Amino acid sequence: MKLFKTSKGIILQNNDEFFLLQTGFDELINHDNLHQFLSTQTKNKIDIDWSNTKILAPINKQEVWAAGVTYLRSRDARMEESKDAGGADFYSKVYNAERPELFFKALPHRVAAHKEQVFIRNDSKWNVPEPELTLFINSTGEIAGYTIGNDMSSRDIEGENPLYLPQAKVYERSAALGPCLYIPEKEISLDTTISINIKRNTLEVFNGSIQLNRMKRKFTELAEYLYRENEFEYGCFLMTGTGVVPPNDFTLAKGDEVEISIENIGTLKNVVAYRK
Repeated sequence: MKLFKTSKGIILQNNDEFFLLQTGFDELINHDNLHQFLSTQTKNKIDIDWSNTKILAPINKQEVWAAGVTYLRSRDARMEESKDAGGADFYSKVYNAERPELFFKALPHRVAAHKEQVFIRNDSKWNVPEPELTLFINSTGEIAGYTIGNDMSSRDIEGENPLYLPQAKVYERSAALGPCLYIPEKEISLDTTISINIKRNTLEVFNGSIQLNRMKRKFTELAEYLYRENEFEYGCFLMTGTGVVPPNDFTLAKGDEVEISIENIGTLKNVVAYRK
């Protein structure tokens, strides 16, 4: 099942049917046994005209956090970009460490929705999107759903000094989530593929894909570390890292179109822009 937060309300998709839910978003997604509960909410069936319905980011009062260096490809990329600053060893060590890298990413008002703009920094010359499966972890620490995340990153800023990571990662519209919250009956398959396609002036300039089984960390492991010494009253979204990294000579440009797809969830589309 899928939950869409839209301009017309919260819409549940169950197979090929759509239902309008009369409830608050935060209360809904933090419901115990969410999949089982949603299966009982199929009374108010509707016909939905998606051409006349704006899809909002599937977030309300939740924070967005992110995990880093969870794939080997990500470790290698971080080591490459930071080698001149002497920071390469940090990424090698955290990849093999017991404790994962976790960092704050965004508050809800800084998150872009499907078909909205994501921003690149004016003071950065090397910007990339990072396609990531994103967990929704409810207020009790249970992984209750999944969505698609775009963790925008300024590689030259982080590469200059690892202590600049918050500036490389946390700024206006540096994160996108959507188009929906996917609520399967069982946990998502590790054979699931994440893919990304970037177009510039309608021409493809980069594409890549990877399966979740290439990730070193377990989702439950990441969730458990995030919820250590933290309370999230409304739950939290956690981006789980990327295994698809464009080559070092690639950087995003204004007007680029980024499409990130994850099997069974859908496709998140965003256009790249500067904040001003």
